Amino acid sequence: LTETGLLPGALMRNAGLKFICKDVHLKVERNDTPFAEGYNIGEVMRVPVAHHDGNYFADDETLQELEDEGRVGFRYCSAEGAVDAASNINGSRNNIAGIYNKRGTILGMMPHPEDAVERLLGGLGGKPMFDGLVAGLEGAA
Repeated sequence: LTETGLLPGALMRNAGLKFICKDVHLKVERNDTPFAEGYNIGEVMRVPVAHHDGNYFADDETLQELEDEGRVGFRYCSAEGAVDAASNINGSRNNIAGIYNKRGTILGMMPHPEDAVERLLGGLGGKPMFDGLVAGLEGAA
C-alpha cells in the first residue's frame, strides 16, 4: 500500500535486520472505522507478526501529519498498553503498527490480525476487526 502511494511512508528492514515471527501487542488508537469499531480506544490486542521488512518509516513532516490527523490506527505496545521502545519490535517510527488513509477507508498494517481469529489457532485478537468489516459490508448492501 505504501509502494502504490495509497498510504504514505515506506516499510524498511526490521531494525535488528532479522525476520520476526511472534505474537505482539497493539494499542488501538482510534475506533471510528469498520476496521476498528469492535475495539475500544486504548484497548490492547494480541496478534502475530511475520515479517522481515516491517519497520514503518516516514519523514518528520509526514509523521506529524499522521499524528495531527489521527491517522495512526494501531501502535506496538506492551501487554499492559505502554507504548515504549521495548515494545517496538521492528523499529517503526512512533511505534506505528497501522495507519489509515485520509478517508479512513484503507488500513495498512504489518501485524497479521487475520491469523488471530480462531481460539484453537492461537487467539481472537484480530476477530473484532473482521467482524466490523463484515458488519460494514452488510450495512452497505
